[in-house]
Amino acid sequence: MRPGGSSAIHRHNAHAFVYVLEGSVVMQLKGGQQVTLTAGQSFYEGPEDVHVVDRNASSTQPAKIPGALDQGQGAPAVVPAQ
Repeated sequence: MRPGGSSAIHRHNAHAFVYVLEGSVVMQLKGGQQVTLTAGQSFYEGPEDVHVVDRNASSTQPAKIPGALDQGQGAPAVVPAQ
């Protein structure tokens, strides 16, 4: 994730697992607490969770956050949400 980068509000038609390899990211699901994750920490989103905050915590350093989705065949990976 580029420095200062973020994603629009969304959800996944899947169980989503994110692991922070480098840097730090801020995550929040609708109705949940905002959390800042650093290298070695992980984050889980269920298929119905709405991801309202997804951003790099740094405006100067990139973050590496590979993710894995456990989804049905043919389902879109990301679905815009409000």
